[in-house]
Amino acid sequence: MPGNHFDAIVIGSGISGGWAAKELCEQGLKTLVLERGRNIEHIKDYPTMNKAPWEFKYRGSMTKEFYTGNPLISKAAGYDESTAHFFVKDADHPYIQEKPFDWIRGYQVGGRSLTWGRACARWSATDFTAPKRYGYGIDWPIGYNDVAPWYSHVEKFIGVCGSKENIETMPDGEFLPAYELNCVEQHIRATLAEKFNRHYVSGRWAHITEPQEIHREQGRGECLNRNLCMRGCPFGGYFSSVTSTLPWANKTGNLTLRPYAVVHSVIYDEKKGKAIGVRIIDANTKEAIEYFSKIIFVNASALNTNLILLNSVSSRFPNGLGNDNGLLGKYICFHNYRAGMNG
Repeated sequence: MPGNHFDAIVIGSGISGGWAAKELCEQGLKTLVLERGRNIEHIKDYPTMNKAPWEFKYRGSMTKEFYTGNPLISKAAGYDESTAHFFVKDADHPYIQEKPFDWIRGYQVGGRSLTWGRACARWSATDFTAPKRYGYGIDWPIGYNDVAPWYSHVEKFIGVCGSKENIETMPDGEFLPAYELNCVEQHIRATLAEKFNRHYVSGRWAHITEPQEIHREQGRGECLNRNLCMRGCPFGGYFSSVTSTLPWANKTGNLTLRPYAVVHSVIYDEKKGKAIGVRIIDANTKEAIEYFSKIIFVNASALNTNLILLNSVSSRFPNGLGNDNGLLGKYICFHNYRAGMNG
């Protein structure tokens, strides 16, 4: 079908998918973004963004019955009655846990960019060389100096606040003004430096503390510190695909966004020896549809990206696209949101 051909296809509309769409569309490529969930539009689809606690049936909490039926998503930071519409319920997303593994998803345009933690720390040079230095893996083919210009490219566009500290293991970036440390934090900072030679700094966050022209062009404003971020910010004070990269891509006239498109597999052409398209299942009609392009970006998160590639079988790749070594779907490191210790 003529309408099913594009210059590029991006699978997933979360943080990396939104960025891929922005970069491709800016370069003049007609780009199709496929999202398995529903459409979300900035402001229009933030139903709880300005609600007061007493306007919620359970004052922001959920029933005991709900917590019992959803032990996974109810663990998520920021999950409550005001953000539940951005999370997939456990029963709608079943999987087998051989070992404890919390796989918490948000299937909608913008993905988890609507509910992410917004911390933006750069990897340092020592992070890139750690596998080889400590003998637990092979050396990275790239280093910090290769990635540093791209960190700057992203930080300037999305708006990252922070303080320049000149610490080798946590490189400085292109920062908006940092959140000021309060008097207690300033005391802790001084004590840790004096007694333990440790650093205590203001976090680097994807929050606009002082809008620049590039942020105003996106229609975004200053973070008002409401602490209601994961409901969807009507001011665009924090970065998400929905507030930033996807609208920017759309302004070029080169973006086609298709929600309710569950990607089944990547289509491999045996004669050409390369991937030529994507097969989807319409989430509503269950119809199978194929789209074709020269470029395919798979940005469906760690596990779903592997799932799509394992589904992409052909005579050349009987065990999944690119899976000659049999490692696809194994040894996956998912994003660690936080860790903690106490005593």
